[in-house]
Amino acid sequence: MTARIPPKDSMAKKTLHFQNPRFLNQLYCGSEDNLTLLEHTLDVQTVTREDWLTLEGSEEAVERAESLFELLQEGRNQGLSIKNADFLHMLNGVANGHFEEFRSLFEPAVVIRTSRRTIIPKTLGQKKYLQSISAHDIVLGIGPAGTGKTYLAMAAAVDALRRNNVQKIILTRPAVEAGEALGFLPGDLTEKIEPYLRPLYDALDDMLDKDDASRLMEKGLIEIAPLAYMRGRTLSNAFVILDEAQNTTPEQMMMFLTRMGDRSKMVITGDITQIDLPRSKSSGLLQVKRILTDIEGIDFFQFRDSDVVRHPLVQRIINAYDTFHASPEGTEAHR
Repeated sequence: MTARIPPKDSMAKKTLHFQNPRFLNQLYCGSEDNLTLLEHTLDVQTVTREDWLTLEGSEEAVERAESLFELLQEGRNQGLSIKNADFLHMLNGVANGHFEEFRSLFEPAVVIRTSRRTIIPKTLGQKKYLQSISAHDIVLGIGPAGTGKTYLAMAAAVDALRRNNVQKIILTRPAVEAGEALGFLPGDLTEKIEPYLRPLYDALDDMLDKDDASRLMEKGLIEIAPLAYMRGRTLSNAFVILDEAQNTTPEQMMMFLTRMGDRSKMVITGDITQIDLPRSKSSGLLQVKRILTDIEGIDFFQFRDSDVVRHPLVQRIINAYDTFHASPEGTEAHR
């Protein structure tokens, strides 16, 4: 089979100029592999020297490649530190015809600045999620691993504290692995609960300098505790995040929701495909979707597989599991 050679007049060549070599280098992470992948994905040829990049191919291919660098530049202008995963995510989006969706991520800008980094949404779903958090007192972010549902909620909480919109951040999750019966474990309270709350500490460390995080926790402005320790409290003037909510029982979920006090905001995150409760117990996250769906002030935000922003393999793994669970073999295994 002979490959079709496009007519000469349909070919195009475009040279993009940048402020300096460092600026250009940052856009593709200084990786020749990324440029090679761009060439294969968008069917263009690239040549880069100093502060310019030449694109050559069909008019459509060159236009798509140019639009990719337009997105990367806009992201960088808004404070995004381009990483390989970001480059690949935008490249795949442009290749699949989602340029307009990606451009809407930056218009208007949704930017959260912490002491360690600048955070912007990387998918349309993430942007809508942050907008929902801003507009509602209670948001339930539900979706697969790697969609940023907890990380972005924590970024919004840190931003709210920095702006004095709240006086305190409270981060909690159920310690299911210990059945929340922590007393039998060795060590003091901090040593007992830290393994179950480590993912929250990790996200916090990514956003704040270590000294800042320690100081805020010592002052009680940031509190990290198991869900069981919320019982009996009224959480006022606080940004409260419940993580891994699929592992709450209906009773725990009701207890948590009714802790809400004046001038507070709650974000509840979970993945209903990763419920670790015993089979005899139902998930409070599944039940609350049926009970509170139509209540004003509460928003249920559903992430999609396409919102996964971890390693590209994560999205493929999630898709493979979804396909398996939908098959007769998967249905039988689930019984």
